[in-house]
Amino acid sequence: MSKQFEKFLSQLSETNATLDYFTDFDKVKENVNKISIKLTQLNYLIGKKDLKKAVRELFDENPKVFEVLDILIAVRKNKTAKTFNNHGKVVILDDYFTSPELIVEYLEETGLYEIFKNKDITNLVDYVFGVEVGLDTNARKNRGGDNMSKAVSRIFNIAGISYEKEILSTSFSEIVSLGADVKQFDFVIKTKKKTYLIETNFYNSGGSKLNEIARSYSDLAPKINQYDNYEFVWITDGQGWLTAKNKLEEAFNTIPKTYNLKTLKNFITLLKSEGVIKL
Repeated sequence: MSKQFEKFLSQLSETNATLDYFTDFDKVKENVNKISIKLTQLNYLIGKKDLKKAVRELFDENPKVFEVLDILIAVRKNKTAKTFNNHGKVVILDDYFTSPELIVEYLEETGLYEIFKNKDITNLVDYVFGVEVGLDTNARKNRGGDNMSKAVSRIFNIAGISYEKEILSTSFSEIVSLGADVKQFDFVIKTKKKTYLIETNFYNSGGSKLNEIARSYSDLAPKINQYDNYEFVWITDGQGWLTAKNKLEEAFNTIPKTYNLKTLKNFITLLKSEGVIKL
């Protein structure tokens, strides 16, 4: 392991999370608003002593309100979600919402029956808002990549570097080495010397995907770098790479312009020396 790569590893950041990484409240509000009318109608069931009767009454009034019962147990609407019923048969979850009897069975078996009856929940709109916040944690992994893009954008902006984002490889007809593959680059920066095609990512945790990413970029870089007017740049970070450092080292040695958030300043110095041209 070269000293240069050792230093690169030692600089990998523990996190790139900003506070807006943890919960996307705009998305949460949007999801709740889509079903808020039905949830409000379902509030009719809360605190009813004869809940079975209340279910029948509400079903007769508007059977469609029960279509949102799945989110109450933190399950996204999914026509193929399945479960065992009381008779040991595999059924689709949505089948429970087709009759008052099956709805009552659903409420009883999930535990919602007692929750409703005892008024442990007082407002289903507020309750589902909390459920959506919890479910949104599953999207954090994707936001990690978005956060990296935001972090790099911020650094470029502070440095006064002009760039374009999310540009397809088809925009560069000279690069025929990519064949039929269409690649979208996170950033493109043009200087008086060449055009830099840039990919960014961040990994908090390890996994087989990291080996695949390192390998794919190791294959991609030479296909682009063979053209004098173009060069591939990889900006990556995160201590997840410590679990795949062998593959990362191979990529680091294959891709001349590999940076992390700490060393990105070196790339910016190079860009300024070449003179950035607005695309």
